Amino acid sequence: MRTLKLRLSYDGTNYVGWQRQTNGLSVQELVESAFVPLMSRAVERPVASRVRGGRAIEGRGPTVAGAGRTDAGVHALGQVASVTLDLDLVPSAIQRALNVRLPDDIRVVGVVDARPGFHARHHALGKTYRYRLVTTGVLSPFDRWYAWHAPDARDLEAMRAAAGRLVGTHDFASFQAAGSAVRATVRTLHRLDFAADAGGIVIEIDGNGFLRHMVRAIVGTLADVGSGLRPPESIDAVLAARDRAAAGPTAPAAGLTLVSVRYAAVC
Repeated sequence: MRTLKLRLSYDGTNYVGWQRQTNGLSVQELVESAFVPLMSRAVERPVASRVRGGRAIEGRGPTVAGAGRTDAGVHALGQVASVTLDLDLVPSAIQRALNVRLPDDIRVVGVVDARPGFHARHHALGKTYRYRLVTTGVLSPFDRWYAWHAPDARDLEAMRAAAGRLVGTHDFASFQAAGSAVRATVRTLHRLDFAADAGGIVIEIDGNGFLRHMVRAIVGTLADVGSGLRPPESIDAVLAARDRAAAGPTAPAAGLTLVSVRYAAVC
């Protein structure tokens, strides 16, 4: 048996997210299914049968664990996944074979052998996300799945001031999806940067971990600040409230991309 570390890029528009679910097709499910013809012996539990592009997908595949679940409609440039299985092929051959079997909106961009026991989620030290907000009056049709169209003037300096209050170690319960079962809500944001983009704003957030919808709730709250709906210093009260209702709206999934996942060098 060997453990592989995969790096993947995908357009999340057509999927219910990374994680396997019963209400639609996931990236995880397709990656697991792509391993089936490569394996020297079947392991793990069956992958549910689906149909995509007129082709049935079924078989027994290994469990592929992702570093982050990425919700429906969220994209990835550098998702990381791990899988342990019995497979006698060099990493480059595995990469080619998986890509032949995956749809065009999911690509395996790297495969390496990892140390035994490596787990993409459990051993992650941090992640970087990027969010794109378009403020022009008309949204390009080529951006419709990759940005939040919010055609209002934004005070970028006010947004930066508010963001500065979020950097560091805080209880981010106010920025967690309502109804979440996660109890430990303290996280550390290492960086929260802004850049003016052609027709919009790009926000990049780096942290040691993220609660469900945390990045999108932060973006929605900062957008409120940029629109003058709340002052930058209100962030302190939002954090202290530990109540989702205290923060701004959850920004749409389409604007969010998982850029990269950080690990110790030994992984």
